[in-house]
Amino acid sequence: MDRDPNGKPVGDEDRQASLRRIRRLASHLALQPPPWEEDQLLMLACAGSRKMKVSPSVLSDYLRGKHRLIQERIFEFFNSRPDLQTPIEISKDAYRELCMKQLTGLVRELGIRPLKYVTEDPAKYFAIAEAVGSVDMSLGIKMGVQYSLWGGSVINLGTKKHREKYFEKIDNLEYTGCFAMTELHHGSNVQALQTVATFDPVTDEFIINTPNDGAIKWWIGNAAVHGKLATVFARLILPNGESKEGSDMGVHAFIVPIRDLETHQTLPGVEIQDCGHKIGLNGVDNGALRFSYVRIPRDNLLNRFGDVSRDGKYTSNLPTINKRFAATLGELVGGRVGLAYSSVGVLKIAVTIAVRYSLIRQQFGPSKQPEISILDYQSHQHKLMPMLASTYAFHFGTKYLVERYSEMKRYHNEQLVGDVHSLSAGLKAYVTSYTAKSLSICREACGGHGYAAVNRFGILRNDHDIFQTFEGDNTVLLQQVAADLLKQYKEKFQGGTLTVTWNYLRESMGTYLSQPNPVTARWEGESHLRDPKFQLDAFRYRTSRLLHSVAVRLRKHTKNLGVFGAWNRCLNHLLTLAESHIESVILARFIDSVQSCQDKNTRGVLKVVCDLYALDRIWNDIGTYRNADYVAPNKAKAIHKLTEYLSFQVKNVARELIDGFDLPDEVTRAPIAMQSDPYAHYTQIVGF
Repeated sequence: MDRDPNGKPVGDEDRQASLRRIRRLASHLALQPPPWEEDQLLMLACAGSRKMKVSPSVLSDYLRGKHRLIQERIFEFFNSRPDLQTPIEISKDAYRELCMKQLTGLVRELGIRPLKYVTEDPAKYFAIAEAVGSVDMSLGIKMGVQYSLWGGSVINLGTKKHREKYFEKIDNLEYTGCFAMTELHHGSNVQALQTVATFDPVTDEFIINTPNDGAIKWWIGNAAVHGKLATVFARLILPNGESKEGSDMGVHAFIVPIRDLETHQTLPGVEIQDCGHKIGLNGVDNGALRFSYVRIPRDNLLNRFGDVSRDGKYTSNLPTINKRFAATLGELVGGRVGLAYSSVGVLKIAVTIAVRYSLIRQQFGPSKQPEISILDYQSHQHKLMPMLASTYAFHFGTKYLVERYSEMKRYHNEQLVGDVHSLSAGLKAYVTSYTAKSLSICREACGGHGYAAVNRFGILRNDHDIFQTFEGDNTVLLQQVAADLLKQYKEKFQGGTLTVTWNYLRESMGTYLSQPNPVTARWEGESHLRDPKFQLDAFRYRTSRLLHSVAVRLRKHTKNLGVFGAWNRCLNHLLTLAESHIESVILARFIDSVQSCQDKNTRGVLKVVCDLYALDRIWNDIGTYRNADYVAPNKAKAIHKLTEYLSFQVKNVARELIDGFDLPDEVTRAPIAMQSDPYAHYTQIVGF
């Protein structure tokens, strides 16, 4: 029997009535009927009533691709080593030593060489990072500090001499290191760092100094216990006879030994303090560093973008401090890429636990009948199914980011560097914020059992929380995205070219500048609402409208408040613009991924998931579309109903969609999420 989006039976009389209403509306508007006929409506209704079929293994192959095997090797290795598994309760000091032991096992026993992949195959490195972070988030971050930050800074900011001297020993963990950028008084505003590196032409050395307590390097991973060297970001000062302060050449990176390579004792002039117990990630030994006139060889300057000769002359192929700074940060975006990608991995674990539990947990039901699964309740579907759809959307969005980053590393195209910088900033901010909120929702969705530490939501939530701050505070990163969009907007209307990611603005800006189509605003048929063109147009319309309006507001306020004051006055508007743009990019990537899927059943299920992601986002911001008359009241109601129905459809294949993540029980580790006898595992945990 055919059913409508609410699950109610639909007969021929109902369909005929619907067609009559559509034709009457078209006639009233003196337009042709929309391009579908009764047989298409029948087909859609039949499709909606059928149980979708999908193979989890085929789905997993499509999601994880060629790097599936190395992830499975990592899972199997840690599962075979109980001594490397993190217990629920562990002291800070013991956790740090275990985390180092885990990293050593990964590198020296399993034979994973992360730095090799950082430079040669970034996609493989990020797949390793996702798997390692799934085993233990502290381990994932410690690996990122060692290889992406410390190792990546040496390789990407240094030159051939640095690679030859440091690469192998960083890769095999002989040179454990730190990434010393953040200071007590400055984090996101890197150009305002106060640590100085003054060149001494007499001894051919740089003198690293912390001029005040505000310049103490703070939250430095690997510093408190295990680090031997650090990449220290400091202002490069050259002697200048005309000025006591010397010439400030801007922020550069320097390799500074902090502990003796043999004895591990702290070196003279270096003071190291422990940042102590944290909300989460206590397997990572964060410390604070203060330098008192520490001398390092001139060769320890990482000189890819700026160098100092023996006689104290500064040279660079980039003409200004700002360009050198931008190039330096451009080479460090790998950290943001990794955080966005790993955050999706955390979301997969949380959603897996919550959905599996919701499928087996039964509660209430019709009178004198068996209790029903809590996922059969519409309210529970509303909590978890859009989140499951978003997890898939983010997977494809961050996969695209990794592909673009890999291209950037291969070709070093300036336009591509800027594109990846903005895209990584936006995705890192958007995905990590969404995951942080979702972890609490998943805990709530599992009721009291979600509060048990053994079921992991508290650990995941605490460990992931800092993802919103490090590698760039999310609010700051979204402003970078907004600034880039405004730059592109200006270039468009001055006849310039748009970079790769923003090409859609050519069409969508034109859509905004014209009045919304009064007919399209009223179309409410399922085929129209599930049409990728409608969904993308809606997302891009909203972004274009926000971009145009904030550009007008900034121009107006700048006259009275200046540039900074105008920006601050429009800040919330700018953040909304950036989020809207990132949602558009994610949807575009999701649609492409659905259409690229070769397996018919898998493609069909992914299409439903993609539709839910798109329409749920439109419904969440329906006020914007209504205020602009982009969506009429009847269409808004249809979107809401269809979103609820799509949540119901996704619920019907939720188990298969979760299994498609292919996370074994030893990775999820929550007793309530075990794939067999979860309650038996749970009772055994507490001693029954």
